[in-house]
Amino acid sequence: MTPFEPRQITSLSNPTVKSARALHLRKAREETGQFLAEGLKIAIDAVELGFAPRVLMFGPDARDHEVLRRIAAATTEAGGEVLEVTRDILEKVSRRDNPQTVIAIFDQIFADLDRLDPEGATCWVALQAVRDPGNLGTIVRTADAAGCGGVILVGECCDPFSVEAVRATMGSIFAVPIYRASVEGFIALRGRWPGSVIGTLLSATTDFRKAPYRKPNLILMGNEQQGLPPDLAAVCDVNVKIPMRGRADSLNLAIATGVMIYAAT
Repeated sequence: MTPFEPRQITSLSNPTVKSARALHLRKAREETGQFLAEGLKIAIDAVELGFAPRVLMFGPDARDHEVLRRIAAATTEAGGEVLEVTRDILEKVSRRDNPQTVIAIFDQIFADLDRLDPEGATCWVALQAVRDPGNLGTIVRTADAAGCGGVILVGECCDPFSVEAVRATMGSIFAVPIYRASVEGFIALRGRWPGSVIGTLLSATTDFRKAPYRKPNLILMGNEQQGLPPDLAAVCDVNVKIPMRGRADSLNLAIATGVMIYAAT
């Protein structure tokens, strides 16, 4: 293995460490356009997909890992910074008592809604006003697993680049294009959509398994508490329900979206 000499940081007051810790705040992420990702696997997934870290932090336990060296090389080649830090710094940056040995800072990337090509995949997902970052991250991961073309965030949604959401994606944040749309922008997209646009409603009468799916399918899911608002439900080709057979009257948003994704692919 080729030796490498990263810069060593031991102080929590180091400016780069302080900036990394601040990325837990949405304001800091919006101001910098950056986000945190934790773990060796996520970092190598990012590099393999063409996303090099702006900053790579690792603990002493990871120093001799060959995969780390690949990530470090990609970071340096892209003009990023490679830092060997203490466990205490890893704990403070991750806000975990048992932190990953690698933490990286990446630039956020949102895909251009105007360039979305519906024919690029058989299924796409749109989420209206999703609030829970764990739900959002899990949906991105499921969309990746099913080969969806991307996830469209409609209206005011939680941040897909929050630490919680990125953790839940398990690396899929780098594989699935994320789009942002206003309600008006989504309705305009719907107007040129060549396949089916399918919403989910508790009050719907069509079973999700019997819907007239026509690829490329665009699955539209509503907010965790309120569901789809009437203006968005009205632009769908069909609204469907997932039958509840037990005492529970609804499914978690991430679970319901997974069910719909696999019904539509």
